[in-house]
Amino acid sequence: MNQEQEQRAAVVAEARRWIGTHYHHAADVRGAGIDCGMLIVRVFVDTGLCAPFDPRPYAPDWHLHRSEERYLGFVFDRCSEIEDPQAGDIIVFRYGRCYSHGGIITLARPLTFVHAYLPAHCVLEEALAQNLDLSSPKRKLKFFSYWRISHP
Repeated sequence: MNQEQEQRAAVVAEARRWIGTHYHHAADVRGAGIDCGMLIVRVFVDTGLCAPFDPRPYAPDWHLHRSEERYLGFVFDRCSEIEDPQAGDIIVFRYGRCYSHGGIITLARPLTFVHAYLPAHCVLEEALAQNLDLSSPKRKLKFFSYWRISHP
């Protein structure tokens, strides 16, 4: 297994460690609470792929009232948009006026991902096709990869 494959496997394993953690806005404590943005941050920071950073504070409904792509901001700074995702890459969805929900892909086909999902009240792993809300064309999903840009 090469370094990228090892890193991708570590990201998937770390994301899965959060499954069952309650959804809690702006939290990042495994077993206690986390939201979708902080899940991505924690996984990439805790696997050592990203220097520690904290995008908080943010209001729970910022995406309904603003057009600023704040969620994508911290993804764009560390990843590149891609067309063909693999395990360990990031999937993001449009909610309200901007992209404001995301998760970590665990399987490319069928597309499966781990995310902290408010309607489920927890972190779960599910196939995109099983979630009628997120698979809706209005969500305009995008994919990003940490491994498609050069890192210092």
